[in-house]
Amino acid sequence: MHVRSIVYTSAAALGLAIVGCARNTANAPMPNDLAERTDFEKAKEPAINADTHFAAGQLAESRSDLPSAIKQYQLALKVKRDHQPALYRLAVIYTMQKDFPEAVRSWQRYVKATGGSAGACSNLALCEEYAGRPEQAEADYQRGIHADPKNEQCRVNYGLMLARHHRIAESTIQLQAVLSNAEVHYNIATVYESQGQVEQAKVEYRKAVELDPELNDAKARLATLN
Repeated sequence: MHVRSIVYTSAAALGLAIVGCARNTANAPMPNDLAERTDFEKAKEPAINADTHFAAGQLAESRSDLPSAIKQYQLALKVKRDHQPALYRLAVIYTMQKDFPEAVRSWQRYVKATGGSAGACSNLALCEEYAGRPEQAEADYQRGIHADPKNEQCRVNYGLMLARHHRIAESTIQLQAVLSNAEVHYNIATVYESQGQVEQAKVEYRKAVELDPELNDAKARLATLN
């Protein structure tokens, strides 16, 4: 069972082309006429929209040019304040860079743009936990669960956070809402293992295998600890 959290999606490529044409200089318009034609042509040109800036940001991400990607996503948000893909990618980048004040603000905007979806609340809460704000994280996990009690991402991430804070009974309740009993023990075991509590991890991995002999991830982790 894999932990569901912030997902880093691959960036999409964007192709841009500029097409020119030859002009017959013998019939070139006078300067005033040229100015009028240019103004008319500009009036017909569509304004750059938020999706165009987002695509440019995706291109920059694909080239690992995160400063340019941030700039393009911010431009997209200037055009459309609630542009969800731009808010999401901006929040992901800030989280990756551990710029938690900006990351939290971006996730908060994303939550608002999605109407408080459980997945968005989970990402905000996970970021808040990374930022050392467990109280806010817990409140936002609970807000996400209230929005969608069956959201696996929110329940699992909340359960793992509780386990990391040694609140195993509460963690189990959250995990059991969306996972099998074997998967619950497996996830708790991964927390114990990450905290260096090897013997406790072994106990949980063994319980996971007993409940589900086909849970190969648990078997593999147990083998590495024995």
